[in-house]
Amino acid sequence: MESIILRALVVYILVFIILRMAGKRTLGEMTAFDLVLLLIISEAVQNALVDDDKSITGSFLVVLTLVFADVMVSLATNKFRFLDSVVNGIPLIILENGKPLQDRMDKARLQEDDILEAARKTQGLENMDQIKYAVLEKDGSISIIPFHLNENGIKPDIIKEP
Repeated sequence: MESIILRALVVYILVFIILRMAGKRTLGEMTAFDLVLLLIISEAVQNALVDDDKSITGSFLVVLTLVFADVMVSLATNKFRFLDSVVNGIPLIILENGKPLQDRMDKARLQEDDILEAARKTQGLENMDQIKYAVLEKDGSISIIPFHLNENGIKPDIIKEP
């Protein structure tokens, strides 16, 4: 039985690392391809989890171990801020003052269309010039902070530092 628990922990850690390397957007907004990939991964690791043990007890131990590991990671990330940033990442500004930060977008595998889609859905904005900041959040979603218009409905000038 202890080998089932050990295998479950090893698989949990390996799959976690692989999915973390895949990036925030993969987990934040799954496409049909991502779902198929996740299903294939789950099928591929099944034998590593239970081996020849097809008993209810073995399956229960695997499920219990995986849930326990997940709860422990959650508690640890809540207690240790550094660990949270390693495990869950940090919010990343991907657009500032209407200008995409291309190096950050490339790293996150985002396109300008992704930002515009989030701007339309959440703020009803139509173009990049209306966005003060776009932030790729830890969960993979994109938050949009629009420019605030002055009383005449005009966007204030962007202040540039020397």
